[in-house]
Amino acid sequence: MAEWSLYLVRTCRGALYTGIATDVARRLGEHAGGGPRGSRYLRAQAPLLLVYQVRLGSRALASRAEHRVKRLPKRTKERLVADAPAAARLLELLGLTPAS
Repeated sequence: MAEWSLYLVRTCRGALYTGIATDVARRLGEHAGGGPRGSRYLRAQAPLLLVYQVRLGSRALASRAEHRVKRLPKRTKERLVADAPAAARLLELLGLTPAS
């Protein structure tokens, strides 16, 4: 079973984009390449810089974490990037548990 990761990418304009993937490097290539599998939002935002990545395990848990991170204010997201918490700490900060 594939391990899912949560990642944050900084765009050329300084915005933070949050996503999940089993292969973050491949996913970033899809975003940067502007192909049909990349995010429409990111097509015009190159260059992209991966600023945070953490393995979370299941797709369900990664999706819940992604949803919660996307709802955070930018200042809090910037703090996540600066602190780069490990998976357990990130889940704690988001009010999630590995079994949730």
